[in-house]
Amino acid sequence: MKLSKLVQNIRQQDPAIRSGIEVLLYQGFWAMFNHKIANRLYRWRLYFLSRAVSQLSRFFTGIEIHPGAKIGNGVFIDHGAGVVIGETCEIGDNVTMYQGVTLGGTGKDTGKRHPTICNNVIIGAEALLLGPITVGEGAKIGAGAIVIKDVPPGSTIVGEPARNIKVEASVRTEIEQLKERFAQIEERIVQLERKFLEK
Repeated sequence: MKLSKLVQNIRQQDPAIRSGIEVLLYQGFWAMFNHKIANRLYRWRLYFLSRAVSQLSRFFTGIEIHPGAKIGNGVFIDHGAGVVIGETCEIGDNVTMYQGVTLGGTGKDTGKRHPTICNNVIIGAEALLLGPITVGEGAKIGAGAIVIKDVPPGSTIVGEPARNIKVEASVRTEIEQLKERFAQIEERIVQLERKFLEK
């Protein structure tokens, strides 16, 4: 992503910004900008230089992004302090992350060890997403959630351990509908009993 696109993306995402020059004060901007450099060096197999850029960026921004991570366009790290993104992490387009998010490994996996985040995902502050899981498109991860299993597209995940509140809400609705239907059947049985007794 070009520098101008990074600036434009942050301006669109954060209504608190009054001018383009203000973007230069955002640590998320510098973390993403430096990652583009580190990632290119990493792909050229200049591993030491790529890690040096990554570590310098971490020192100045408080955001640690491994140079091997693949990050799409329109990714926005808001506030950002304490964000950690692992080496085999893949992040799609238009993803928003808040402070303290960890996209890390469990220490048990080899090869692909970190999460895959699909497009248009929002990850709340201090959320932990661990292991080679996939977070489906348009999902929302609540602040402080601990996620170690795949997340279906469009889900809203909260809690520790994480649970899908959209599914829970759907199940509650179905239970309420069943209760209502059961009450109607009971009423109908009572009416039929009365008719039978009247004969």
